Amino acid sequence: MAAVGRALEVNRADASDPLGVLAALGGFEIALLVGVILGCRAERVPVVLDGFITGAAALVAARLEPAAVEAMIAAHRSPEPGHALLLDELGLEPLLDLRLRLGEGTGAALALPIVRGALALLNEMASFDEAGVTDAGR
Repeated sequence: MAAVGRALEVNRADASDPLGVLAALGGFEIALLVGVILGCRAERVPVVLDGFITGAAALVAARLEPAAVEAMIAAHRSPEPGHALLLDELGLEPLLDLRLRLGEGTGAALALPIVRGALALLNEMASFDEAGVTDAGR
């Protein structure tokens, strides 16, 4: 935490300004991801987050637009201590906790079938009425 504070100080960034923090500590890839997340939220498209970098971008997006969290799905929890802090700050519970350190979006790739399965259940599963299920035989 001291290193982050020092980096903000050196770059004269205000810790309460998400864009200032991003400019001081982030790179182009994180800034791009912030834009993607905000764009997805605007279009009502879910975003599957994978790992620390996407988590950092998600936190900036959430600070800029708190409702952006509604579009976020945490794929997994990385063993990286900072990742757990980011997820906690966002209030997201990851779908998987497999101690993945692989990178390259592997956690998100593993979580996508779970998301697709949940959508299929939501959209295709019959209700009790539709399936003719009653409690008349009790």
